[in-house]
Order: sequence, then C-alpha cells, then structure tokens
Amino acid sequence: MENKKQSWIRIAEVLLGVLLGAVLTLTVVRYRESRRILSAKYVEWRKLNLILDEIEKNYVDTIDQAGMTDAAIAGALAQLDPHSVYLPPVKRQQADEELAGNFEGIGIQFNVPNDTAIVLEVIAGGPAEKAGMLPGDRLLKVDDKVIAGVKFPQDSMVRRMKGPSGTKVLVTVGRGADVIPFEIVRGKIPLHSIDAAFMVDDTTGYVRLAKFSSSTRKDFVEAYTSLLEQGMKHLMMDLRDNSGGFLDQALLLSNEFLSKGDTIVYMEGLHRPREVFRADGRGKLKDIGLTVLISENSASSSEIFAGAIQDNDRGAIVGRRSFGKGLVQEQFAFTDESGLRLTVARFYTPSGRCIQKPYDDYEYDIYNRYTGGEVFSADSVKLNTEDVHHTKGGRVVYGGGGIMPDVFVPVDTTRASAFYIACNRKTTQMRFAAAMFDKYSAQLLPIDNYADMDAFLARIDIPGQFRKFALQRDGITVSDAEYAETLEYLQPQLNALVARYSKLNENAFYKYYLPVDTTVEAALKSIRKEE
Repeated sequence: MENKKQSWIRIAEVLLGVLLGAVLTLTVVRYRESRRILSAKYVEWRKLNLILDEIEKNYVDTIDQAGMTDAAIAGALAQLDPHSVYLPPVKRQQADEELAGNFEGIGIQFNVPNDTAIVLEVIAGGPAEKAGMLPGDRLLKVDDKVIAGVKFPQDSMVRRMKGPSGTKVLVTVGRGADVIPFEIVRGKIPLHSIDAAFMVDDTTGYVRLAKFSSSTRKDFVEAYTSLLEQGMKHLMMDLRDNSGGFLDQALLLSNEFLSKGDTIVYMEGLHRPREVFRADGRGKLKDIGLTVLISENSASSSEIFAGAIQDNDRGAIVGRRSFGKGLVQEQFAFTDESGLRLTVARFYTPSGRCIQKPYDDYEYDIYNRYTGGEVFSADSVKLNTEDVHHTKGGRVVYGGGGIMPDVFVPVDTTRASAFYIACNRKTTQMRFAAAMFDKYSAQLLPIDNYADMDAFLARIDIPGQFRKFALQRDGITVSDAEYAETLEYLQPQLNALVARYSKLNENAFYKYYLPVDTTVEAALKSIRKEE
C-alpha cells in the first residue's frame, strides 16, 4: 500500500515538473517574443539616427545639422495628420503669444517658404491691419533693409518689426505687380478674444469671438454682463473665421448656455481613454436666445461650441459649413524652446459625430469649396449621408467634414462691381481710412458714441473724398452710375474703417459694417421668426 502511494507521489511530481516546465517555457517564449518586438521597434526608430550619422560622416559638403534634424522631424510628422507639427523656437513663441498674452509690434504672422516672407495673418485691430496690410503680401523691406531674396533670417525679420509701442517702422510689401510702402506705428497687439460686443437692436446682442485664448471666458463674461444690462434677450455669437484655441475655454463658454447634465463634447484616442464633458447647470445664459454664426474657416474649439449648441438643440447655427477639424492636440516643450504639437485624440459632438474631414487634398479643401460651388449654394454641399446622427430633439445631423449650419448663407458676389474689385486689389479702402485719420485725427480720436460718429462721417463727405482718393492715389476711375451702385455696399465699409480709429475701436467697425453683412441679415431674420 505504501509503495503504491509513493508511486502516485512520484507520478504527480513528474506531472508537476512537466507542467512547470511548460509554463516556464511559455513564459520564456513570450519574453523572447516581447524582446524581439521591442528590438524591432528600436531598430526602426534608430534607423533615422543611423542615416543622419552616415550623412554627417560621408556627405560631400558641410551639412546644416540643425536644419537636417528639423527637416527629418517635419518629414516624420507629415506621415501623421495635418495638425501634428514641429514648432521651431520662433514659431513656438509666436503660437504661445497668440493664445496667452500681448506683445509689442505691428501685428502680423508670416512664413518664409522661398526666401521671401509671405504674410499669413494680419491680426485684427493691430497696427498692420489698420494700415492696410493683407494676408498674401510679400515682405520686401523693413525700413531701408531689403529682406526678400537675400536669405534674411526669419528671427531677424521678427526682431526688426517688433519694437516699443509708439515707434515707427516702414514696411514695404509686394502685392501682385504693385509695391506698397506702409508706415506703421508699433503698438500693443490686441490679442483679446473678443473683437466686438454691442447691441444690434433693443434686445439682440452681438459678440464677435476671434479665438479661444486663455482669457476667453473672462472676456466673454465681461461682454455679456454689459449686454444683459443693456436689455439683451438674444445673443448673436459670431465665430466666423475663429480657428479655435484652448479646449477648456470652449467648454466654459458652452457651459454658460447648457442645462445640467447636457453633454458638451467627448474625446477619445488610442492612448487617451474616453473622457466626457458635461454642463454643470451653473451657466448664466441658459434662458437667453442664441444664434451662432460660422463659416468655412471656423475650426476646432469653434466647432466644439457650435456642435454642442446644435446637438443639444440649444440655438440656431447660421452661415456655411465649418472647417472640419475634429482632432485634439497637446503641446510638448523641449529645452531648446522648440515644441511638438501632437494629435492625441478625436473629439465627438454630443450626438456622437466626429466632424474631422478627410486628409486627402487637405490644403485645397477650402479652395475646392469655392471652385465646386459649395459656398454659393447649399445644394453643392457634399455631406456624408451615411454617417447619420440625431440631436437631442431628434433632428438628423451628419458626421464628417465640419458642422453644417441650420440656416445656410451663400457668399454674395452680386455687389462686387469692377470698381470695387479694383479698389480691393490695392487695399484702397484701408489706405483711405488711414489718410482720413491723418487728416481728421483731432476730431476723430475723441468720439465715443455713435450719434457723434454719424454726424462726423456725414460732415466729411466720405463718398466724395474716396472717389478722389481712388483716382489720385491708385488711378482707379469709375462712372457716375457705377459709383452710385457701388456705394450701397462700399460706404458702410468705408464708414466702418474710418470709425474704428475713434475711441469706439473695433465695435465701430462691426457696428457700421453689419448692415451689409448677409450672414447677420439672415441671422436677424431667423431671430425675428422666433419672437
């Protein structure tokens, strides 16, 4: 009996040994497989360093190591998505200043693709914009220093144009075949979130939000508090051309309008678990009517806000299909002051829509919307009708390619006469406004109310003076009939450009220009139908 028991024990030991061996073997195999995968990944990443090292040791000429490294990084990121980018120190500083604070200078952003700086953005309300500079202008000279075609360093261009407020700089630009000098008085660049906030009529407030910067909620609270005191019952929130900014500010603004528990947005990525953001019910504008204006250049945080309002059936969206950026970036900083802006997640509107447009032909999407007729007709808008979602109230909305407005407003080209187009090409209107400021600054600067401004504009004969200016300065002629027809659309623009030089600032510009703004006109019609 004892021998039989010992035999069973030995059998059990053998079986246990076999099992332990199998487990150990499996563990070793898995460990080795893991090592193999890690090693392969390491080799793939290390290949880039090996290639750069071989170039350095063997290339026929001296190489620019920093330039090669930056180019390699940019090339690698180009394989991801259009919004994952490397930011050299200068670009990172510019990006941070845009969103976080003020700086002194002329107020432009530019790039140098082919040894000539091209203006990418003229900051609204800044000195360069008031002088008449436009996106697309080529920077030729700063004061007497030629900066085009001579491999002039980009950071040196920035240093020459920046400077203390009140000092002057002469910036000469090329615009098509024209060479135009701009004498610009440097100033504090207005990087506030809100370009304008005023009452359109007795009950309708208007807020134009330029971008979602770190001060957006603070600026917005100040704006709507003043409008509420003036009797606002309905708000027109203008997000046209607002390219986005900080996510948290979009959440805070959405929260002002939504009820407790309403979803604002949710985000998810391979390395980011789903995170849902909901309204807490403490917003001050839950009972205020809301209309949101968007355009093909409204992107990112603007689309988060518009999507939250639309999907919760909280207000009407008016304008044209938004840009279509449904990706979330985080910024990583390095010790050399450069940075990496990396896409880490997608965001989804409350109904579950991802509004990110396809990457194919990304750069030309807006151009294609114009050439394809989308901005002129709602029937030409290409919607992904297979990606169907529903708002809180059951309305059908579609994912992919941006936010489609509830009320579509086409681009109006019927008012652009040959005279108007010729003036636009040379920025005659903006340079005229600057000339009027030089001529009437003593009268214009102190004006702080619209009654006085109306009287001033009527007194100086804007139409008569502009016609003479266009002829004498730019050689642009126009018949009496064409000028009379053009003035209906042109004069509000001229009034707006001149009035902004007063204490009324950007509020005056939008106040005088809105009467010929077709999107605002459509929004007001929509609001009055609700009343």
